[in-house]
Amino acid sequence: MSDTVRVHVDEQTCIGTGACEATAPDLFEIGDDGISHVLKEQVPPELVAAAREAAENCPTRALSLTEAG
Repeated sequence: MSDTVRVHVDEQTCIGTGACEATAPDLFEIGDDGISHVLKEQVPPELVAAAREAAENCPTRALSLTEAG
C-alpha cells in the first residue's frame, strides 16, 4: 500500500450529484457552484477506503485517486 493517496475532482466532468459527499463527507462537499470540492487533497489513511468507494460510485467518473509511495 502506498504512503500517500491524493484525490482530485475533474470540475469539467462533475455534475454535482453529491454521491461523493454522501460516501465521504470528510473529503468532499458540493459547493455553491454545484460541483464537488475536495476538503482534504491528501487523504488520511483512515479515509482511503471511503475515497476509493466515492471514486468507484461517481456516476460521471469525475473523481480520481493518485498514489505515491
